[in-house]
Amino acid sequence: ISILNIFTETSNLTERQVEELRKENRDREIAFSAALVEPGSGNIGPFTTEITLTYRNVFTNIGNAYNPITGIFTAPLKGAYMFNFSIYGHGSPSTASTVYIVKNGEKVVIAHGHQDQYVVNSSKGVVLILEVGDVVYLRLCSGRWIYDDQNKHSTFSGYLLFPLR
Repeated sequence: ISILNIFTETSNLTERQVEELRKENRDREIAFSAALVEPGSGNIGPFTTEITLTYRNVFTNIGNAYNPITGIFTAPLKGAYMFNFSIYGHGSPSTASTVYIVKNGEKVVIAHGHQDQYVVNSSKGVVLILEVGDVVYLRLCSGRWIYDDQNKHSTFSGYLLFPLR
């Protein structure tokens, strides 16, 4: 075996390992961020029942784990995920803005704002441990409303902090 053959085999092994690491890291690239409405503006709600909010103005959807049609994030990988959302209420007479984050049908944290006039805003963040297939989404409480416009006041974002075994 020549030195050249050893170098070539080592070089090929390294290239193979680097490509495997790249693929493994691509599988771990999970992040999304979206605003509530596409071009236009207005209030959503109030409704007589709770609704799942669909954040359709997608800024980023790396890994395609967020569905802008349903408003649902589905975990493609077991791990610790960070989620943030902000709400904005606007109008008179005042109606409170109340939205909560849901993991697999269970309320996790709630953001609420109320003021007699003008605007309100609130935001929340939470780290959740998700298994493959777990779902996370936002619900608007009944009798409440949320506002958005071209300034993108109401947003929903999430990303994988790190995978878990």
